[in-house]
Amino acid sequence: MTPPDTPGPAGRSIQLSVSGERARIIPDEHDDGRVLEIGGQVQSHVDLADPTRIRYEYLRRMANVHDAAWPAARAIRILHLGAGALTLPRYVQAVRPGSVQTVVDLDRELPSFVVSELPLPEGTELTVVTGDARTELAGLDAEPFDAIVLDIYTGVDAAAHLTGEEFYGELLDRLGGQGVLLVNIGDDSGLRFLARQARALEAAAADAGLSGAWLLADATLLDRLETGNAVLAAGGALARTDLEDLRSALLAAGPHPAAVLDPARTAAFADRVTGSA
Repeated sequence: MTPPDTPGPAGRSIQLSVSGERARIIPDEHDDGRVLEIGGQVQSHVDLADPTRIRYEYLRRMANVHDAAWPAARAIRILHLGAGALTLPRYVQAVRPGSVQTVVDLDRELPSFVVSELPLPEGTELTVVTGDARTELAGLDAEPFDAIVLDIYTGVDAAAHLTGEEFYGELLDRLGGQGVLLVNIGDDSGLRFLARQARALEAAAADAGLSGAWLLADATLLDRLETGNAVLAAGGALARTDLEDLRSALLAAGPHPAAVLDPARTAAFADRVTGSA
């Protein structure tokens, strides 16, 4: 690990060897948390005192799906593709102690820097793998995961091999029968990339014998097709007979205003965006 710079008012920083960007951890301007900046852009927020407090809405929606998928406090086996400040791994350990977690990140320096500056909750079992998410996925042991989180930049400029039906199929294949895949999608106004990825996940889910893709986002974002982040989800944990009860629970969990689209509603949204309705 490359040694961090001398700490100061601007926070500690480190050069990332693959992306070439500089990462730094600084105090948050609005609360007692810390934020991770990469290349001058805020990427993650961490509250060391309360790892269950998640500020970014898309991550909160992912956490809500985890909460709904399995009984409270049950330990899970989870794969995180993309490290950031390890906000979700902290949450998982806090609410599901004893979970076995693996994180894959392209920049070898980032996870160790984050952990050294923002220690993980006591007892966290986290294995760090360095490399390309898709390449490393193929090299992991065959034991299925309860959850896989794809939280690498996935907008229109994302690496093509980390988007689309084929890759989503590979991810779904690594889930257990009651597992769930969660994908963070960032998109520009119009949300056409989101719609294409929703269709891709729907197709991959169908090939895996699953009902389709769920979509969780800010309701205003979907209504107005505004720039922002949304979460796509699929897996056996969501293939339930009580779909409306699950949808109602996720809606109530927020953040508000919340939109939670089951597979049929997600397909209708994709049709609306692409003009196929």
